[in-house]
Amino acid sequence: MSGAFETTEATRPDPADNVVRLPDGEPRRNEAAPDLSIATLGPARITSPMAPLLDSRQTTEHYVDEQDRVLLDDTVAGIAGRGGPLQELPGMEPCGPRRKIFFDPSKTRAGIVTCGGLCPGLNDVIAGLVRTLTYHYRVRRVVGFRNGYQGFIADYGYDVVELTPERVRDIAVDGGTVLGTSRGPQDPEEIVDCLERMHINVLFVVGGDGSMRGAMQIARVIADRGLLISVVGIPKTIDNDIPYIDQSFGFQTAFGLASDAIRAAQVEAKSTANGIGLVKLMGRHSGFIACYAALARSGADVVLIPEVPFAFEGEGGLLAHLRRRVAERGHAVVVVAEGAGQELLEQQPGVDASGNAKLSDIGPYLRQRIGEHFAEAGVETSIRYIDPSYAIRSVPANPYDSVYCVRLSQAAVHAAMSGRTEMVVGRWRRRFVHIPMSLAVSRRNQVDPHGDLWMAVLESTGQPVRFG
Repeated sequence: MSGAFETTEATRPDPADNVVRLPDGEPRRNEAAPDLSIATLGPARITSPMAPLLDSRQTTEHYVDEQDRVLLDDTVAGIAGRGGPLQELPGMEPCGPRRKIFFDPSKTRAGIVTCGGLCPGLNDVIAGLVRTLTYHYRVRRVVGFRNGYQGFIADYGYDVVELTPERVRDIAVDGGTVLGTSRGPQDPEEIVDCLERMHINVLFVVGGDGSMRGAMQIARVIADRGLLISVVGIPKTIDNDIPYIDQSFGFQTAFGLASDAIRAAQVEAKSTANGIGLVKLMGRHSGFIACYAALARSGADVVLIPEVPFAFEGEGGLLAHLRRRVAERGHAVVVVAEGAGQELLEQQPGVDASGNAKLSDIGPYLRQRIGEHFAEAGVETSIRYIDPSYAIRSVPANPYDSVYCVRLSQAAVHAAMSGRTEMVVGRWRRRFVHIPMSLAVSRRNQVDPHGDLWMAVLESTGQPVRFG
C-alpha cells in the first residue's frame, strides 16, 4: 500500500457568505468550518474483539454511534450561520470502539511516550493505555520509551520499558511519569528508524502542542516511507490551552491545588495590617488556572491574565485599585498568571527547549511595584508572595482527572486499533471525539475577555473590566 493516507468521510460545509441575524439585529458571518476529517491507514476489515459491546447500541444523549457525528456548533445562531442542509453541518468523529479494526491484535506491538512538562494524570494515561491494549485487545507487547522523544534516539542509549498490567497497577498513586520526559525536538527520521527496528505498529504520544507537532512530523515520515504505523496523541497541557477540547486532563487537579494557594494567601493577608497576598499561577498564554482557582475560593480581589492587558498607574490603574481595596477591607489578594503583563516587562531573549518564547517573571516585579506604590502613599503593608507552580504540576491526579485519563486512554486505543492516525482524542461539548492533530495545534485556547468565564471572574472579584 502507498504511504498516502486515506480519509474518512468528513463534513465540510461551503462557508460561502452564510449570515445569521443575532438578537440585536446585527448580522454575523460564521468562520469557515475547519477540516475535521481523520486520516486512516486503510480499510478496517478485522472484526474487533469489542464488537459484541456495540451490537445493541445506538446514538442517545449518553452515547454516539460510530456512524454519527458530534456537531461543532451547539447554538441556534452558530448552526444557522453555517447555512446549508443538516447533513453538511461540520461535525467530529465520536470516540469509542469500532466494529471493524485495522490491526490484528495478536500481531500488534504498541509504544507509549510522554513528552514535555509534568502534569497530573500522566501515569493514569499510561496505565489506561496498557490495560485497554492488553485486556480488551489482547495486544501482546506494549513498550514505553524513556525520557520523551530522546528515548527513540540511539545516541542517548536509553532502554525501553516493558509495560504490563502488573507493572502499571499502582503507578497512578504517584505524580509525574514513570517513563520520564524531556523537552525539545528530535530527528523524526531517527524516531521512525527506531519504530521500524522494534516493529511498532501503534505509537501513543502524550504531550502538549510541541509534542503533537513532533508527532505530526513522525506521521509524515511514516507516510513517506509507506509504512503502516498509527500515531495517536493524548493532549497534555496543564494550562488548558489546546483548542477544540473542553478541558485537558490534569487541569481540574491543578486549579484545585491552586485554589489552596489562594486560601493560604488570603489567610496571610488577613493576619497583618493592610496585608496583601500575591499568588502567581501557571498560564503562559492562557489564564484558565488563575480564573478557575479564583472562582473556586472567591477570595481574590484581582485576577490578572495574559488575555487582558492592564496598566499600573493612574486612578483607573491596578495600584490605585489595590490601595482602595485595602483601605476598604483591610487586606487584598491578587492572583496573576505567569504570562500576564509581559508587555510591561523587559523581554527575555530567546526560547526554551520546547521553542516557547522565554517569559519575564511577573511575580517578583508585581510584588516590587505594589510595595513601592504603598510606600510612596505612606501606607504600611506586608506582601506575602506564593508561587506553587512545581508543587501543582507534580502531584497525582484527583479522582475526576483519573477517570478522565482512563476514558481518554481507552478512546486513544480504540482509534489507533481502527487504523486512525495523526489525530488526538479529546472531549468537545462533553462528548469524546477525534480531532486532527493539525487542528489541535492550529491556535491556542484562551480565556475570551468577552466570554462568560471572564464575566464570572469580574463578578467574583469586583475588579473593573480594565485597569488603565
